Amino acid sequence: MGLTGNLDAQRRRDELVALAESPQGVMIDDAAARFGVSGMTIRRDILELEAEGLVRRIRGGATAPPRARPFDARRAVRASAKRAIAEKAVQLVPRAGVVAFDASTTISTLAGSVGPRDGLTVVTNAFETFQTLGPLDGVTAVLSGGVAEPTTGSLTGAIARLTLRSLYFDAFFTSADALDPLDGTSEVSVDEADVKRDLARNAAMTVLCVDMTKLGRRSVARALDAADIDVLVTDLDPDDERLDPHRADRLRIL
Repeated sequence: MGLTGNLDAQRRRDELVALAESPQGVMIDDAAARFGVSGMTIRRDILELEAEGLVRRIRGGATAPPRARPFDARRAVRASAKRAIAEKAVQLVPRAGVVAFDASTTISTLAGSVGPRDGLTVVTNAFETFQTLGPLDGVTAVLSGGVAEPTTGSLTGAIARLTLRSLYFDAFFTSADALDPLDGTSEVSVDEADVKRDLARNAAMTVLCVDMTKLGRRSVARALDAADIDVLVTDLDPDDERLDPHRADRLRIL
């Protein structure tokens, strides 16, 4: 390949990295059409970019690599998928009792779907979720306290963990940065993973809400074991074959 060819390949890869940063990521077929090259060429580009830590492969394409991102930036990623997940998961939120909501934007979307209740207490380590739930009739929103993670704003650390470990929950609603069928969930930071483990440990039921791009992946810090998850809620049809690696006797999939 001559100098011009090398420059074209580098420009293409630079643009692939930029496209992966978008909320929807970059898909191989779309990129091949965009750049006028074969899907194999784009697949090879993505493999090389992943080896450099610049993208993360997903089924059929790539997204930005695991890292802590601000709440508003995360909320825009696959927003329609989050709404579809919320429509399913809200059926599992009880009318009364005590539940925990994590600090993910997926669960914040769920909070916006809850509506009035008959005596429901929701404990969360996310200020945005706390604000969403606070005005609802019949809902008592409790903020965990703790140290705000510099980028995401999630409340973590010793104070958050002490508060959350002292409570028991009828259900814990959580998302994840990645879900491996054998190893379970993982997060972009150890602090996030620690809080989620504490919440799952004290919950009678753990409901994991993740979109399809999180499936079959690993992030940075291991959080929940696969056996800790009671219900898996995704934006896919429950019978979709892409969920087959995650099926287990005791796991309910919505």
